Amino acid sequence: MIYNYDIIVVGGGHAGCEAATAAANMGSTTLLISMDMGKYAQMSCNPAVGGVAKGQIVREIDALGGQMGIVTDKSTIQFRMLNRSKGAAMWSPRVQCDKHKFSEEWRRILENTDNLYLWQDSVNHLIIEDGYAKGVTTVMNISFRAKAVILTNGTFLNGLMHIGRNSSPGGRSGDSSSYGITEQLEEYGFEKGRMKTGTPARIDARSLDFTKMIPQPGDETPSKFSFLSHIKPVKDQLPCYLVYTSENVHNELKKGFKDSPLFNGIIKGIGPRYCPSIEDKLNTFADKNQHQLFLEPEGRSTNEYYLNGFSSSLPWNVQLNALEKIEGFENIQIYRPGYAIEYDYFPPTQLYHTLETKFVKNLYFAGQINGTTGYEEAGAQGLISGINAHLKINDKEPFILNRNEAYIGVLIDDLVTKGVDEPYRMFTSRAEYRILLRQDNADLRLTKKSFEIGLADEGRYMEVAKKENNISALVDFIKNLSINPDEINPYLEKVVSPPIIQKRKLVDILLRNNININDLSKEISGLSKFLNINNLTSEEIEGAEIIIKYGGYIEREKLVADKLSRLENIKINKDFDYSKIKSLSIESRQKLTKIRPATIGQASRIPGVSPSDINVLLVYFGR
Repeated sequence: MIYNYDIIVVGGGHAGCEAATAAANMGSTTLLISMDMGKYAQMSCNPAVGGVAKGQIVREIDALGGQMGIVTDKSTIQFRMLNRSKGAAMWSPRVQCDKHKFSEEWRRILENTDNLYLWQDSVNHLIIEDGYAKGVTTVMNISFRAKAVILTNGTFLNGLMHIGRNSSPGGRSGDSSSYGITEQLEEYGFEKGRMKTGTPARIDARSLDFTKMIPQPGDETPSKFSFLSHIKPVKDQLPCYLVYTSENVHNELKKGFKDSPLFNGIIKGIGPRYCPSIEDKLNTFADKNQHQLFLEPEGRSTNEYYLNGFSSSLPWNVQLNALEKIEGFENIQIYRPGYAIEYDYFPPTQLYHTLETKFVKNLYFAGQINGTTGYEEAGAQGLISGINAHLKINDKEPFILNRNEAYIGVLIDDLVTKGVDEPYRMFTSRAEYRILLRQDNADLRLTKKSFEIGLADEGRYMEVAKKENNISALVDFIKNLSINPDEINPYLEKVVSPPIIQKRKLVDILLRNNININDLSKEISGLSKFLNINNLTSEEIEGAEIIIKYGGYIEREKLVADKLSRLENIKINKDFDYSKIKSLSIESRQKLTKIRPATIGQASRIPGVSPSDINVLLVYFGR
């Protein structure tokens, strides 16, 4: 029996769910195949979304018409805006989620998306004909055909779980591994590698003494991820808790080092440097006698808690003995121990910026199969792969975001240009244009682009247009409004700011430290009247304030971005023969031939390609 679809998505994790809904919403008949329909977008690690740079990615997913922001807001149990004490470029939303509601909400969306069909099964073979992906075959020996296939296999390809010296096949606790695809792709010339990730023990909250811990509440006035006005912020937030390890905890952990699969050679895969296991921390930071841990609830209706910072693959009894030494954990009961998991990935330099593979046409990779880590990075790749698969089979131009347009653009360009030597995680430091790529303006940057390709709907587009007009009007109003000394000096005296001696533009006052629009509106009747008449939202007011306060930095960064973007406009044919340019270094020729950059700009970011090599290319192309 053979079924025909436009696009098949393999894997129902964060990447797969975004890919499938994006392709279906753009009009492609789409089949999503997942091993377990009860675990869509399962939060296999911590029940949190967002964080530094990751929060910006989720807002970009939402701005483009993806679903992660909406699902997150509907399942949030705590919201925090990180880095509020720093500049606006660093502000990053992060939430704790009810992980069961998160998965349930995703299933509701999937089951109610037009053009999207679901199948529970495991794929073990790709149908490839004449160099094109044409479908898949499952372990049930059922074939499904399609014009494009998107692989989002997560940690399931030849997945192997480790607890101490015990290893067993599995894609995560309670789920089997996936076999066959890696071996088939290697036959088509794909290079593969192994990576490793880990997770901590899950804890029964009834066994803990919370009075010995430090509560970590959410923001007093919580915000949200989705830009849609009908999606509301969380109410009745739950606290997280801060605890610390100690020398006693460390001594218990060290008793298991001889049986650690990390240290005795059992684990061969590369682990994430920025999210190490607790045993890794003890080795790397041997001089530290304590480490910070965060105890996080996994939902409103469960006693299951997650101990962020205590990932481990040590023997289960060693984990338990060490946990008992943490203050408040003396009588701890656990649901299951922590474990590490190894899995196959494919170096992402084997992809184009569309996430289509270079060796098999109409085959796309998204998520951890590309060597990334994190729900947010996976969701972003899934969204872009779903968009581009739809555009490709409909003979339309690809959708590629540049580094100055989105963190998603930085993510994908880093992957396909530089590759990975450890699980890739997004940081604000990876982006050259952080002040342009703020979390507050993701919709202003991206929604119009998405609307033009047919993903973001008209309602979302109109909301963004209204927001843009309101922000612009408020900025103009503040720049043009003049105020008298007697109107503002009492307030300036109160906030210990120098008084004015003559009439000044309100914008000059707002540029001062510790002064904001909301406070000024309580003092300046004209501003208060403007805000009330126009019924401006808090996001619009904040957006205008950022534009005014950071205007100089924003304009300067735009100029730099415009200069560098000229290199992105110099295209290179993907079949170009670099060996004929003898003035290029040997290393450069080898790297350029392997990566096949689409532009001079991309070529300039390839490790091993020097500025002098770029000059050679510019001369060769007459620039």
